[in-house]
Amino acid sequence: MGLLRPAAARAAQETERRESGTPTTGVNGDQGYESAGPFEIVADFYGPGPSGVVVTESGRIFVGFPRHAVNHKGATLGELVQGRVVPWPSVALSMPSAAAPADRLMSIHGMTMDTQGRIWAIDDGKLAGQPLQPGAAKLVCFDPASNRMVQKIVLTAPTLLPDSHMNDLRVDLTHGQAGTAYITDSSFGHSPALVVVDIATGRQRRVLATHPSTQAEPGFMAMVEGVPLVYTPGKPQRFVTGGADGITLSPNSDRLYYAPLTSRRLYSLPTALLSDQTVSEEALAAAVKDEGEKGTADGLATDAQGRIYTTNFEQDCILRRNTDGSFDLMVHDPRILSPDGIFCTKTHVYCTLGQWNRLAGFNGGQDKRKPPYHLIRFPIGPVPAYDAEQKT
Repeated sequence: MGLLRPAAARAAQETERRESGTPTTGVNGDQGYESAGPFEIVADFYGPGPSGVVVTESGRIFVGFPRHAVNHKGATLGELVQGRVVPWPSVALSMPSAAAPADRLMSIHGMTMDTQGRIWAIDDGKLAGQPLQPGAAKLVCFDPASNRMVQKIVLTAPTLLPDSHMNDLRVDLTHGQAGTAYITDSSFGHSPALVVVDIATGRQRRVLATHPSTQAEPGFMAMVEGVPLVYTPGKPQRFVTGGADGITLSPNSDRLYYAPLTSRRLYSLPTALLSDQTVSEEALAAAVKDEGEKGTADGLATDAQGRIYTTNFEQDCILRRNTDGSFDLMVHDPRILSPDGIFCTKTHVYCTLGQWNRLAGFNGGQDKRKPPYHLIRFPIGPVPAYDAEQKT
């Protein structure tokens, strides 16, 4: 188990905290500098950095390794099996090949699981240094029981733009004959939006492309590894920026939550409206709810109780937004660099740490990433505390 501090020191601190009633962070606690919260390092990755993650009820772990930042030669989608990343669902689909972009997986980014246990992923289609090819960006669905791709919907213009970065997604099976997919296009340029896809027909629609809820905020300043960095459109960026990125559904799929990457605000929409492709842009814009601040988040995930977990690349932490709008600090540690893909099971939250802010493109051409990249998990509920010296 990869705990945040040496086990003896952590145990002593936890005992002192319980006995004194002192919080591990915050007022009269450590002031937010110490590591907090237990987590496990589930996997270490060398080579390509991880992004999306899905964990099945049986415990199978699937991870996406996008190629839009580095056009690597490894699998873009893999299952973790006995210390290996096994190309999934097949070598032919997941590994680089001469197949047409529509017939293979190019760059798997966001991933999710629907209520029937199927795995969905967004293939952003982008290979570093190359233009986006026709057929490359697509929505794909896999059946983990048969290890097969069971559906593919290619994204096309005008839904797809030349600078699109189809980033993350959620799938709602309560609207539409076969369900509806909601995708965030964070944009490699300055054209973010939400994308809505009717799964039965493949009909796709680009919405809220000029609405503040999908846009990167000009002049936004973030503290990244202690350095103040400002987003200025049209100038070279020194940290990961973009529009609509993090996305998650309420437990009953009646509401979609989303957030721009370059923003601290969280927004939501009723899925009954968003899934209806006859609803006007004006009606959608009027229905957007500003849910308030949530910190700087890349990935979002929801547990069965409706609490939203938000990654935070400024504070090297993961927060939980409770249903009353309050927040809890779940884990905080210097190793939680660029927390990205995040996924909730019934008992744990999994998150990939890709060190994206250290890419060469943000650091004068110098790749400052330091493998291994981690996949971590932490418990949704409190860790049980036992006193071995307690008298019976």
